[in-house]
Amino acid sequence: MSPIDLPIPTAQVPVPTRGCDCTACPWWAGPDGTGGPATVEPLCSGSNSDCSYCGCSRAEADAPAGACGTCPIRCPSRDNLREWMVDVKATLSFDDIELPDHGLPHLPGYIPQVDGTAVTALDEHLSWPAYAVGLRRVFSPRSHTIYPRWRDGARAQELLGLQPGQLAVLSGYGEDPLVEAFWSLRRRDRLIEQIADQGWDLVLACNYSIYGNWPRIEHLINMRRSLLLATEFAEAGLPTVPNVYWFRLEDLERWAEWIAEASPPAIAINAQTMRTGADWDSWLLPGLHWLAAHIPADLPVIITGLSRPDRIGTATELLGDRMTLLNQTPQAYGLHGEVMGPQGRQRVHASTPDAFRSSVRYFASLMPHPSEVSS
Repeated sequence: MSPIDLPIPTAQVPVPTRGCDCTACPWWAGPDGTGGPATVEPLCSGSNSDCSYCGCSRAEADAPAGACGTCPIRCPSRDNLREWMVDVKATLSFDDIELPDHGLPHLPGYIPQVDGTAVTALDEHLSWPAYAVGLRRVFSPRSHTIYPRWRDGARAQELLGLQPGQLAVLSGYGEDPLVEAFWSLRRRDRLIEQIADQGWDLVLACNYSIYGNWPRIEHLINMRRSLLLATEFAEAGLPTVPNVYWFRLEDLERWAEWIAEASPPAIAINAQTMRTGADWDSWLLPGLHWLAAHIPADLPVIITGLSRPDRIGTATELLGDRMTLLNQTPQAYGLHGEVMGPQGRQRVHASTPDAFRSSVRYFASLMPHPSEVSS
């Protein structure tokens, strides 16, 4: 039976005032961390100095009607922000969120992500322990529905052509329009229940973006949405790992507090959008350093999207054998007869299955945690 969410009285829902006035914000921590005159939950140290939306027309006192109609950004000046707050259960804290623990299957050090078709040819002479599929292969970016082949009793292991003991992992990441549509339609269309019926061995829950030029309220809402969605997958009976995103040190501190309290089976980090050196140096690497020092030493960490050997090496130095790497590089390169190896990306004019297997073995060799390949 699906859970029934009772409506929250909107009059009691805290919302900030227009124009990012921190002193009137329910979530401002204040200069000493104890909050300000309007604080309900001291979660935020202040507005984002790099925000590109503080000067929008809605922030003005004489804002035209419908100014927010086509804007995807959730900012303090938005005319329907109260509805978004109701949608995340009227709080931005993590304190009320408990993740049902269905355990974590035994994962290899490396998991290749494939396109959702049968892996029979790719897996020949490989017998890899686990394969991942991205959300856009299951939930259509165009129609915003589950693809027909994944409906009506379809099972992930059967559609992927997996052998007994091989794991099917749903990597719930996607471009912003895809994951936003999933959030908006998940209850009406019973999307999570449909995915639960597919029998995935593990779900890496969707993450909602945190961009540097977005309002701080958007960061706070999206971190909570990522965690709420992980809980909904787990409540549907799926082993689920929440995605951890951050923008400030205070975000990492909140995550560490929640992890210590909730004891999730693992955490996941989506690094697919962290491609530039600046992203790595200013965001991902400092965050990994901090997490490695402050989360439990035995907590598994699943990182999606790293493909450069030097960055993989740095991540494994920080996290050790509790790290699992997931990426789609072997299949993406293999389609062009290319492989990733000690010499980098090389065109070898191999068949797609042969190139795929070569790259999978190479990425697995970079991981301290064995992948236990069958002979």
